[in-house]
Amino acid sequence: MKPFRLPCYCGSIRQAARVITQMYDHALKPSGVKITQFGILRVLSAFPGMTTGDMARALAMDSTTLTRTLKIIQTSGWIASEPGEDRRERHWHLTPEGNERLQLAIPLWKGAQKEFVHLAGDIDLDGLNKTVFQLTQKIGQ
Repeated sequence: MKPFRLPCYCGSIRQAARVITQMYDHALKPSGVKITQFGILRVLSAFPGMTTGDMARALAMDSTTLTRTLKIIQTSGWIASEPGEDRRERHWHLTPEGNERLQLAIPLWKGAQKEFVHLAGDIDLDGLNKTVFQLTQKIGQ
């Protein structure tokens, strides 16, 4: 059965997110990185030393989900943490292996981006991206 249109805004956005996530995960599979992990690796590459709380706010993720994903990435040896001033605070950074893994994943991600543009056809993806970000900012305050 094909997906059908849902009458719920949240359900529709989650439905699209699942399908798109599957597409990106498939493209990234040779790197061993999932799209959720890729986003975190990219953030830490750009902003080393972020705390778990800052990362959760920046990615609009709940801290429990983020902590679970960080543990998986840390166990893989791609990221490491150091304690902050508050003993509960962790500052995260990429390890050399994590940077290598990210560099391996980036061209695969770029391929997924191109495939997504192709599949989207005449949809205004820049407008969609802007709208989704605006919703995230308005609702996530």
